[in-house]
Amino acid sequence: MKKEIDWKNELLESGRFNDQFSKNLLKNGAKNFMQGIYLGYMYSRWKKIRGLDKDDPLENKGQMQSSFKEFERKNK
Repeated sequence: MKKEIDWKNELLESGRFNDQFSKNLLKNGAKNFMQGIYLGYMYSRWKKIRGLDKDDPLENKGQMQSSFKEFERKNK
């Protein structure tokens, strides 16, 4: 079973986002849309700092290589 990580407390303790706005946002959460966007940015930065962004799935490029002519031919 995976251990649940509290990323907000980890960022607060690290001091990477140590301005008053970021501290308030990490402690109290987002109150509007733009704060939510910034909170998502901080989460993605935390993932990159921890090296967890490398586990994200890669785009499957093999499925998007057919042309419109092939599509037309298959649907006749």
